[in-house]
Amino acid sequence: MSEKLKIKLSIANRVYPLTIDASQEEGLRKAAKNIEVMIKQFEQSYSVRDKQDVLAMCALQFASQVEQKSIDKATVSEHVEEKLNALNDLLQSQI
Repeated sequence: MSEKLKIKLSIANRVYPLTIDASQEEGLRKAAKNIEVMIKQFEQSYSVRDKQDVLAMCALQFASQVEQKSIDKATVSEHVEEKLNALNDLLQSQI
């Protein structure tokens, strides 16, 4: 059974207590740090004062990164499949 940890993460000047698996701690802390960095960037670049707006912009940014990686992965998979099919056709022609 996984060991449970109680941690507190601070995001946008709010503290969030969480009970997590020990294996999740590093990822969650890195994610919280990345969110804080992005919040500062948005506040400096766009002089946004409302934390709700900044958090929405962060959520959109992270979600778009995930979607773009999914699109890129699908494109690479298609390319690999095309190459494998071409290689298979070449091998079949030699048999």
